[in-house]
Amino acid sequence: MARKLSRTWRAWLLAPALAATGLASAPAAHADTTLCGPTSSVQVSGGQYIVQNNEWNDTIQQCINATNDGFTVTVGNHNLPTNGAPAAYPSIYAGCHYGNCSTGNGLPLQVSAFDNPQSSVNFNTAAGQWDASYDIWFDTQPFPSGQNDGEELMIWANHSGAPQPAGSRVGTAFIEGANWDVWIGRGSGGISWNIVSYVRQTPVNAITVNLTDFTNDSINRGQLNSAWYLTSVQFGFEPWQGGPGLGVNSFSFTASSSGGCGANCGGGGTGPGPVTGYQGLCLDDRAASTTNFNPVQVYTCNGTAAQSWTLTSSNQLEALGKCLDVNGAGAANGTKVDLYDCNGTGAQTWVHQSNGEYVNPNSGKCLDDSGFGGSGTQAQIWACGDGANQQWSLP
Repeated sequence: MARKLSRTWRAWLLAPALAATGLASAPAAHADTTLCGPTSSVQVSGGQYIVQNNEWNDTIQQCINATNDGFTVTVGNHNLPTNGAPAAYPSIYAGCHYGNCSTGNGLPLQVSAFDNPQSSVNFNTAAGQWDASYDIWFDTQPFPSGQNDGEELMIWANHSGAPQPAGSRVGTAFIEGANWDVWIGRGSGGISWNIVSYVRQTPVNAITVNLTDFTNDSINRGQLNSAWYLTSVQFGFEPWQGGPGLGVNSFSFTASSSGGCGANCGGGGTGPGPVTGYQGLCLDDRAASTTNFNPVQVYTCNGTAAQSWTLTSSNQLEALGKCLDVNGAGAANGTKVDLYDCNGTGAQTWVHQSNGEYVNPNSGKCLDDSGFGGSGTQAQIWACGDGANQQWSLP
């Protein structure tokens, strides 16, 4: 639940029942589960995550359909003024929220002990006025039973309409290859906490975040203490108006991606080997040319060096000594990919997801077979949609 200041509200109050009693432990989901109770929740992914309806500031019925690693808002067309609190925060999370805890996720974790915790999300948007955001909570103690008392760190990946974060805009930050507007506020409701919100200037519908990059910035701004504990990592939507159609396709969190490779760390790397996609075709450097801007295509797998890729620890896909590159560091749907001198820029970063997608965080788009299996078709980036033409193997 996001409870924050706004320019016209001094505090957003907790729902009395939630504040007084906390949440019951979430049951496990055995198939897609519909949640309509304001505080209803369910365990997913074997208990590693919890999906919560979390309608805390409206009286109309809101329902969500929980899946194995996401959810979709199906009912609840909100219509609240945008200068106050949002209606709800339907979300999926790892960790503990008001005593309702998921398991097997490495939380709580003291900030000083971070080993590059990382989260990825892919989501859908819809009409209305809302934000699509991470809500990441830090506490002075490892096991809070109620209101968090350290920092609320929000990462707005996308938003629509007039709503703005809590507090005031204090500047900008360049983090993980993107520019962010930074807002700072103070939450209260018996217990006070710091609120730092990062609003991506170029909205995306898929993102991978290395939490250390954001917590380091927050520490430098005096809003987070390295002795505090990360207690939950949540992603969801704050709708003021609208709601149905908003949804998370996939969500993941790992407390340690290790390797010490900094921003966009992906572990120890894999390969060399083929990267196979739709209909078993391979990612291929056309004609095995090492000329910059040479097209990278899908092609019948043939075991040649043009199809031998390595995913490095810094999440670059390399072949023939060069890197898979988004042409011109573009972000538009349909931007082609090619081979180019490795340079460590965001145009050459590819984060492999659990559903097989390669997300380019710089654009927020996914590696895409535009020909849906047509051998010889140049690959491109496109809005992530969990489709078969965006699912690729690790090399």
